[in-house]
Amino acid sequence: MDLNSSLSSNTIPVVSTLTKPTEDAKSSPTSSSEVHKPISYWPGVYHSPVTDALWDERVSINERLFDIPDDAPPPTELLTRTPSESRTTIVYAFSSDSTLREQYKDPWNEFRIGKLLEDLDAWLAHHFQDDDITTRPLMLVTASVDRIVLKKPISVDKDLKISGSIIWVGRSSIEIQMEVITQGEGPNDSESVALTANFIFVARDYKTNKAAQVNRLTPETEQEKILYDGAEARDKVRKMKRGEDKKQSDKSGVNRLETLLSEGRIFCDMPALADRDSILLRDTRLENALICHPQQRNLHGRIFGGFLMHRAFELAFPTAYAFAGIVPSFLEVDRVDFYKPVDVGDFLRFKSCVLYTEHDNPDQPLIYVEVVAHVTRPEMRSSVVSNTFYFTFTVRPEAKATKNGFRLRNVVPATEEEARRVLERMDAEALQRSQSI
Repeated sequence: MDLNSSLSSNTIPVVSTLTKPTEDAKSSPTSSSEVHKPISYWPGVYHSPVTDALWDERVSINERLFDIPDDAPPPTELLTRTPSESRTTIVYAFSSDSTLREQYKDPWNEFRIGKLLEDLDAWLAHHFQDDDITTRPLMLVTASVDRIVLKKPISVDKDLKISGSIIWVGRSSIEIQMEVITQGEGPNDSESVALTANFIFVARDYKTNKAAQVNRLTPETEQEKILYDGAEARDKVRKMKRGEDKKQSDKSGVNRLETLLSEGRIFCDMPALADRDSILLRDTRLENALICHPQQRNLHGRIFGGFLMHRAFELAFPTAYAFAGIVPSFLEVDRVDFYKPVDVGDFLRFKSCVLYTEHDNPDQPLIYVEVVAHVTRPEMRSSVVSNTFYFTFTVRPEAKATKNGFRLRNVVPATEEEARRVLERMDAEALQRSQSI
């Protein structure tokens, strides 16, 4: 089965999914209504301008997913591929498509990060499909997002590209790295990378839902070998972390926990004496809820992971905004874990809080926001965590300049459970920084 070759080296244009008021959809050569399959072909599949473009590119294979023969055998033959064979690029024509620009811009004329997270996941889920029509296809499940880092603000006034490829494979797991590339400021300026993202997927048999093997990967260039080795090292760290006994704690860990809790106890027991430059973690919380509808499901009938990331970001941003008192600026997503699939009809609750802040760099103070998604079943009186999301924000220097006496408070936990969550994130962030050095 040639799974990796399904990501051929090509470029896919993204066009607006809305008809402009001054245009007739039938007469517009670039109208998406003319070039993509009618929505009746794929009812309920979550779609956006990107998923529409990807659907058009691979419509015959996508349609096959809805009509899989019961007697189709599982894939058996594994091939060896190179990272370059999997590379694919999609292009947002913002400079020429004003309607597309309107669909993606935020109040500050930058790319809506929530929609970008959505598109990154859609790009993977739709394009990474098997094109062997003699076997049943593999189902790729998002296991985690290793890291998404914003290197510079992304304007919607210039064309944009997302380019990505497979950089590592295990027995049934795959790591894909993507780059968001923007045009230079001047006509002679070269393109630059504005954002990088690493997604980890697990392949499963479409019929049995068991782990399935994927094609092998052989890096060729020096850069491909560096990326492969880095992904291999991260996989070993993840496996080692899963094997650790979480009940073990050394003396230094206990001392750190007590130090974090000491100020929180003052807030709870002697609030009049508490530090005015600090705030309890629980007082930074926001929450929202929704019912998951059929229109939000992916090709495999589950709620689309990009939709969940989008909604999590849309809660994290106002959490940082309400905490800082001025508009925050997104920096990165660190380690999104997918513990449990979310199904159509699920009652989903998103709960956010500011875990802690850092003031080491006064020009770029950091706000670490946690968002936890819970699948709640009132009729069964149960609530389980489906996803955790960790976002890092800062505040822009120009925003601080407009607010005299700006200060970013410290956040302190009031319970042992909160303190452990804070320490886990601090340690994860320290590990991430050490690996990037």
